[in-house]
Amino acid sequence: MDTAERLIESTRELLWERGYTGTSPKAIQQHAGAGQGSMYHHFSGKPELALAAMRRSADQLTAQAEAQMSGGGSAVERVSAYLLRERDALRGCRVGRMAMDPDVIDSPELRRPVQETFAWLRGRLAEIIAEGLAAGEFDAALDPRDTAAMITAVVQGGYVLARAEGSQEPFHQAVRGAVALLAARSTASRK
Repeated sequence: MDTAERLIESTRELLWERGYTGTSPKAIQQHAGAGQGSMYHHFSGKPELALAAMRRSADQLTAQAEAQMSGGGSAVERVSAYLLRERDALRGCRVGRMAMDPDVIDSPELRRPVQETFAWLRGRLAEIIAEGLAAGEFDAALDPRDTAAMITAVVQGGYVLARAEGSQEPFHQAVRGAVALLAARSTASRK
């Protein structure tokens, strides 16, 4: 792995662990085994490096989510696959964690990958739910956009609950509850 890659990967880990505010350039350099000159040779500073790391995390999250949601099966099965995939709930979401950092939220440039990722996720979930509605899998009262926002909030809120409790179980309860609600709105559950 070249120096730029080590810097990006180190920044990804430190942002996940400490947030943007708690991640210093010196900590990044130490974690990456790179000197100050190397860091500033590849990146103009911490904001540019953090942006590259956040975009990489966002790309990874969307690729993982798409892998779960693009598999075969009904809309309920595809959304459930996304909800129930293995996660380390105590570490939280690499992208969602950035939404809690005031320096990220105050910077339109740093906030953009967070906004874009969650907009993509809500849009993709809404698309799957709309497909399920069109196929007659859900009762007609289910709103795809509202349901997609709820699913996204359940996952992100589940991370918060798990971290606050120091246990994975609150996260698992939240996603199991969302899966049960989706199943209850499924026309298949009424047959």
